Amino acid sequence: MMQKISAALAAGAATAAAAIALGSPPNAAAKPPEVGTQPTRPCALRGIQNNVAEASSTPTGYARSHGTVKALTLFIDFPDARAEISPAARFAEFFPAATDYFRASSYGKLDYRPKPLLKWIRMARPLAAYRITRGGTFDPASDTGYHALSREIVRAVDRSVDFRDYDIINVLAAPDAGPPATRTVLSVTFSGGDMGLRTADGVPFRNASFIWSRQTGDSAFRVLNHENAHSFGLPDLYYTEGRSSSPAVGHWDPMDEDWGPTNDFLGWHKWKLGWLSAGQVRCAPRHGTPTEHVLTPTPARGGTKIVVIPTSPRTALVVEARTRGPLDPSVCRPGVLVYRVAAHVASGRGPLRVVDATPHSGGCFAKDKYVNAELTDATFRPGTTYSDPKSGAAVSVLTENPDGTYRIRVTPART
Repeated sequence: MMQKISAALAAGAATAAAAIALGSPPNAAAKPPEVGTQPTRPCALRGIQNNVAEASSTPTGYARSHGTVKALTLFIDFPDARAEISPAARFAEFFPAATDYFRASSYGKLDYRPKPLLKWIRMARPLAAYRITRGGTFDPASDTGYHALSREIVRAVDRSVDFRDYDIINVLAAPDAGPPATRTVLSVTFSGGDMGLRTADGVPFRNASFIWSRQTGDSAFRVLNHENAHSFGLPDLYYTEGRSSSPAVGHWDPMDEDWGPTNDFLGWHKWKLGWLSAGQVRCAPRHGTPTEHVLTPTPARGGTKIVVIPTSPRTALVVEARTRGPLDPSVCRPGVLVYRVAAHVASGRGPLRVVDATPHSGGCFAKDKYVNAELTDATFRPGTTYSDPKSGAAVSVLTENPDGTYRIRVTPART
């Protein structure tokens, strides 16, 4: 898997986070999305508040992640990299697939509506003049980079676009602008704080994703879902510092691997994004007594989705059931997934880590080179128990029920 950019970027006193994004057209007849519930105590975790993170609350400045979200979608090319397809064709590479994905993953609680301005905006200078690189910054003091590019885009559309109408901005570059994604991924999103560029409407230019080249493999549109999720406040789960250690999460969440077969968001992320109702989350506070729960697998709309076991004010074990489904076709070992969440650990440094029930097994899914196989059989099956050596918390999988649910016993943390 090629690594993608997602870093905290400062503009003055404000902080922005880097990432990629996609979206798609809505069903005009769809009913208004339902209202979810965001994390509350005692299982809500405190943590990083000036960047994307696993902390339960998301700071102001990021896009809302439930209800109706409107994404202005713009198209750019360059004198030396002119678009050879129509804006509508470029738009169709991502939509309606990305919108449909968000609708399914959120159980209808996110109505994502991309609004395209169907014309190519020709940049004034050749692509190389902007010095766009991996990890490029949004520096208002520079005549190159993303601030210079964005300033030009805003000037080109400010008279015809009211930026106050939109929650997210997607900038789709001509596919041949820049290197192919198989060589290096330039796509990036700047989200969160005011980055020093304002529109004529008086609102800051932020929560903006720049999509370069094309992803490869199945469901390549998910690069946009991954990146817009950064605008919603989610961190990168893959290591962004180039370390060669094994993946922390693998194909269990698109914030780690978003290439190859589609994969669904983890239950913790669905809770943080407001996609779960209060009744779908169970909390096992520290020093409590063991309790039993029935987990409904991710693809089903109802039922208990996660059990959260706090291990400190900033960390927790989370338990959920994962089975094969429309957004999880590569699940080869259905069962109970256990993972550690650390709200004080920075994006790209392992803020969420899956516990592997079968370490060093080599995994059970090796059909796609974009799926790291080792963690594909990480789930716990009936008759197995995971005990956390530090906190004393434990999860035992008791039975797999005829309806596909799993009965588990949870022992809260002691320390």
